[in-house]
Amino acid sequence: MVRFRPNVAALMVRPDLGQLLICERSTLPGAWQFPQGGVDAGESLEDALFREVREEIGLLPRHYEVVRMLDGYRYLYPAEARGKKLKKHGFHGQAQTYFLCHVRPEAPEVNVDQRPREFSSYRWIAPDEFELEWLPAFKRDVYRRVMRDFFGVLL
Repeated sequence: MVRFRPNVAALMVRPDLGQLLICERSTLPGAWQFPQGGVDAGESLEDALFREVREEIGLLPRHYEVVRMLDGYRYLYPAEARGKKLKKHGFHGQAQTYFLCHVRPEAPEVNVDQRPREFSSYRWIAPDEFELEWLPAFKRDVYRRVMRDFFGVLL
């Protein structure tokens, strides 16, 4: 039986500017993604979102508004990583719930200098500027669907 780890991902948007936050992984230069992470045992999806956003980019729930949530996004870890992930977490892949979050105008700037550090840098882009080549191949189908479902962007 294939087991998927529950995961949340944040689509942080500055609605006044039409910009979407992307973050570059500190361990993979050139790999850009959205803030995301696993759901801890006993934790609600929304609580996991709040925790991951705080841990990865330093924003608190008062700095943004959750305006939409969609689930059903799944991917398998690549074969070379699956054994390690099974040993570490007991899962073959991730089942993601995406949250569209509007960052409030008075929110502080994103701060990726958190411990442990997940991201080396960040930038704000128009959703249609996102490039699938920034992602590992196993995540591309999910991102393709997410960008279509939330922004009407076809990658």
